[in-house]
Amino acid sequence: MITIYQHPQCSTCKKTRAWFDEEGIAYELKDIREERPDRESIRQAITSGNLTLRRMFNTSGNLYKEMQLKDKLDSMELDEALDLLESDGMLIRRPFVTDGTQITVGHDEEKLTTTWK
Repeated sequence: MITIYQHPQCSTCKKTRAWFDEEGIAYELKDIREERPDRESIRQAITSGNLTLRRMFNTSGNLYKEMQLKDKLDSMELDEALDLLESDGMLIRRPFVTDGTQITVGHDEEKLTTTWK
């Protein structure tokens, strides 16, 4: 089963949900503020080579800005970054979509098509 970790009011998440609906692909929704992806899924997304550490973070989010992570990410160890991402779902770029094996982050129709069709 595909799980979409999302923020209900996020326009990017709405686009991704609409894409899955149009394609007739079933999914389960989870509010990323209440239920976050597990640490290993986040690690897999980063270490698979598909994402940089910076790309995993919601860089436009208020919490990211308040914590001044822009200046800290380049020197951050992976485990430290994972601790942060695991601690608050609002730090994670969304939507975070996984079936337990494959993962996509953000809304990229080409990537959605190649991964989930």
